[in-house]
Amino acid sequence: MGTEEYEVTIKLIGNKNPCHAGHKVGEEWLFDFRPPQGLCGFAYNSLFPFAVALKTGGTFPWQSNPDVVTVSCPDGEVTNLFEIRRRLIK
Repeated sequence: MGTEEYEVTIKLIGNKNPCHAGHKVGEEWLFDFRPPQGLCGFAYNSLFPFAVALKTGGTFPWQSNPDVVTVSCPDGEVTNLFEIRRRLIK
């Protein structure tokens, strides 16, 4: 039985107001279990459990695509929306 390996990316896909950390829609980071360079720590802490789940083969029943989950930043004034996406690499 083979082990599947995934690459997971985090992408800012929307926000209602300018981000306090300066993030812009379209920015993208590679997830490797450590905070990516330049990604706000508060956002990373919110995204981490979802990214780990996708990286290790988990899914979210409320998402129509098992390889994608959307997650909001905890900053309610900004409402950054991130897409976390996995891609099979092995």
